[in-house]
Amino acid sequence: MASQNLPPVLTSPRTRALGLCALPVLALFAVAAFVPLPFTLESPGRTADTLGAYDGAQVLTITGAPLRETSGQLRVVTVEATQPQQRNSLWDALAAWPDPERAVVPTEEVFPQSDPAKANQVTLQQMTQSQDSAALAALGYLHLSPEQVKVMVDLGDIGGPSGGQMLALGIIDKIAGNGRGGDLTGGRNVAGTGTIDADGRVGQVGGIPLKTRAAKQAGATVFLLPRSECAQGKVNTPDGLQLIPVDTLSDSVAALEALDSGGAVPHC
Repeated sequence: MASQNLPPVLTSPRTRALGLCALPVLALFAVAAFVPLPFTLESPGRTADTLGAYDGAQVLTITGAPLRETSGQLRVVTVEATQPQQRNSLWDALAAWPDPERAVVPTEEVFPQSDPAKANQVTLQQMTQSQDSAALAALGYLHLSPEQVKVMVDLGDIGGPSGGQMLALGIIDKIAGNGRGGDLTGGRNVAGTGTIDADGRVGQVGGIPLKTRAAKQAGATVFLLPRSECAQGKVNTPDGLQLIPVDTLSDSVAALEALDSGGAVPHC
């Protein structure tokens, strides 16, 4: 028989017992490799220049105040995520884990609503609220009345609240620039993220390592982020991208002005 030609170590009772025990484990791994898991895969997403157009439409339309020509860019950045109905396997998660261009996140953290249509509706509502807050914060900073100056925002299908800070900066740059006849950007490609409330407070948003990569891919050299997320910002930061932490809209304006004048600029 063939077994008589095998080494004793392969035919011993212990080896056979270990082999029998390994079979269920291997079967479990085989099943787990293809069974959908409750994780979402994220990657760097689209960006939109608040001083220009996105998907063929002007991002900011402002009436009731004289506007100025601008140079440079102030970019909203996003994170792309697989949809709730797209279930990812163990192999998908393991492949994404070491990749700095992707992240593995529990689906319920990304989409609290399991219904994809409802999840999309929530993110669009968040963007609408963010747009309103951005306008109020920017006009408050400029000491202009929202009754006289109207701001309309068109970011297409980009949702969520994280574009607030950059929208507010775009409004300020279009109306007042740096206050001395120059651009708030100093002609740079500036990207950033952060929620904003009507009083100009910048809040954390998450997904910073992927957003810095999206910013770099769009050509940005400066990235504004909530100060509380500096540690995230320093994870796999792309070369040539300067991180500037802020707490308020005033901080953001002051940092950009210091960057242009050679003054002290906050850093993570």
